[in-house]
Amino acid sequence: MNSVPLAEEMRPQTLHEVIGQSHLLADGEILKQIVARKEPVSLILWGPPGTGKTTLARIIASEVNADFVELSAVTAGKKDVLKVVEHARQNWNLGVRTILFVDEIHRFNKAQQDAFLPHVESGLITLIGATTENPSFEIISPLLSRSRVLVLQPLAKIEIIEVIKRALKHLKQTKNVTPKALDYLAELSGGDARVALGNLELALSLGEKVTPEIVKVAAQKRVPGYDKKGDMHYDVISAFIKSMRGSDVTATLYYLSRMIDAGEDPKFIARRMVIFASEDIGLAGNGALALASATFQAIERVGLPEGNYSLYHCATALARSPKSREIANLMFGAKELAKRYPDSRVPLHLRNAPTKLMKDLGYGKNYEWKANFKHAKGFLPDDITI
Repeated sequence: MNSVPLAEEMRPQTLHEVIGQSHLLADGEILKQIVARKEPVSLILWGPPGTGKTTLARIIASEVNADFVELSAVTAGKKDVLKVVEHARQNWNLGVRTILFVDEIHRFNKAQQDAFLPHVESGLITLIGATTENPSFEIISPLLSRSRVLVLQPLAKIEIIEVIKRALKHLKQTKNVTPKALDYLAELSGGDARVALGNLELALSLGEKVTPEIVKVAAQKRVPGYDKKGDMHYDVISAFIKSMRGSDVTATLYYLSRMIDAGEDPKFIARRMVIFASEDIGLAGNGALALASATFQAIERVGLPEGNYSLYHCATALARSPKSREIANLMFGAKELAKRYPDSRVPLHLRNAPTKLMKDLGYGKNYEWKANFKHAKGFLPDDITI
């Protein structure tokens, strides 16, 4: 029995074998040029799991004849980085380039990243970092400025199918997976080639003929690619808000379902809807704020799963409501005015006059307590012009 996981066994060894990422690998694109010129540059590979970050780093090192050193930021520390630096110096003396690949580089703290910065600057080390998190927030600016950030995309369904077919051909089992099972494997992968191959490997071990039912047993329930502190968290809530703003109920409830299935805090979702009720509906539907506030209260008191009804009720109502940015515009306009005139004196006729002296000085002069009373001198300080 082969002890090497299928995903590792099928890892591409050359750029020609890589499936997907054509925006980086097509003729004239950056990775093709790096390999063709055999001149490596420091890179930050940013993308979700299973998109080929490690594979591309290894191929680049092989193609440019560099010594490939791999570290995981999960387990490595500053001492490990310094060992790599010393190893790189030895390579330098021998005329050999060193490529340091740091997996999950976002887990290195500032001090750890600072440790190899001067050696990247000097060219002693060519750094290739892999991250699933936004480099703008996780990688120190000096390191970012000396690296090219390349964004890797989840593989398309058709590309995942190609990955699976290649593996089946390698295993000589092309006839053992039904077309529907093949499609289902690709669907469940979420664009992650490693997940697809892992599910395929297990499915093949469960029966002679792989059907959608066998795939379902092998895959169980795919964990949504959603990190409550990562980019996906912000991307999905952003899509949820924009879908409500665009009055698209189907899209609104789709993103809501994704957040709930991923275990998002329902109070976070409800809180965003409270904000939306005033920010995007406001005066066009004054009842929206009351509904959103009641939903937040219901989630606090009831929780999930029963609270789902309230979340879906509120999200649907907000998506269907007429929209208005008047409150937001008025708020920002008022804030800007207050910044421009922070010390303007309140007009005398608007000031309270509890004593005779104050009345004699003109406090509250000609002001009348009437509904919709319009004072002849208006209500803004004299020096404010609109």
